Amino acid sequence: MPVFSKNNLGEIIMVNVKGRWALITGASRGIGYLSALFMAKQGCNLVLHSRDLAHTEKVLAEVRNLGVEAYAVSAELSKPDEVQKMLDEIDAKVTQIDIVLNNAGLQIAYRTDYYSTPVSDYTESFLINTVAPAMICYHFLPRMIERGFGRVVNTTSGIRLEPEQAGYSASKAALDKITIDLGSKLEGTDVMINLTDPGWCRTDLGGPQAPNAPESAIPGIVVGAFVDDKKSGRYLNAQYFTGMTIGEAVEKAEREFDSPYGR
Repeated sequence: MPVFSKNNLGEIIMVNVKGRWALITGASRGIGYLSALFMAKQGCNLVLHSRDLAHTEKVLAEVRNLGVEAYAVSAELSKPDEVQKMLDEIDAKVTQIDIVLNNAGLQIAYRTDYYSTPVSDYTESFLINTVAPAMICYHFLPRMIERGFGRVVNTTSGIRLEPEQAGYSASKAALDKITIDLGSKLEGTDVMINLTDPGWCRTDLGGPQAPNAPESAIPGIVVGAFVDDKKSGRYLNAQYFTGMTIGEAVEKAEREFDSPYGR
């Protein structure tokens, strides 16, 4: 029997994001930019993060032209003080964040001489890829729990068995652990936290030799914001949903991807 739900018209039941607010980190380019446009087309209001407000001017104008409310915030994610300042700014605007897409990340280096990997590969990678998204989760999740609704999607990586990218892959593995552990406390509620992986795409991070176009990550990269089955801790690989409508992607996610917590 399928685990996804349909209404009386046979339509997949999924989250209606129209009028809700989503925070997207790394929204000025690549996967974050495409995610912002996709969410705006669904009627979702947006808080768009980048390192510099000038970087989000283009996407901010585009999403507003799609008829949603939006504003930009800035923070260097390697600096926890700036992350906290960004969160305080969102609070000061009394924005009720319903959805978090922790998209921003840093792939710091590819070390062919991996036994000489510098400590800085780890410290910088962990600050941006682990600490910053964790801070954002800890800030918004209690409010989501209080309201009884929320979706957090943390972007991870499928890189493994590559000591050449140890700082990056270890920081993403740590984010996986945080996500799955938090999800165990949220399982069965309408506050859900899941993982996504865009795959190796031709972005500034992925490089020009990557096999996948950035557009191939849509809608899979955001499907975790739309699933409605009260399951957390899943790894929703975006490339499994390439070419689907969001409804089809939700159906596949709920049918084929289960929580990791057992029964």
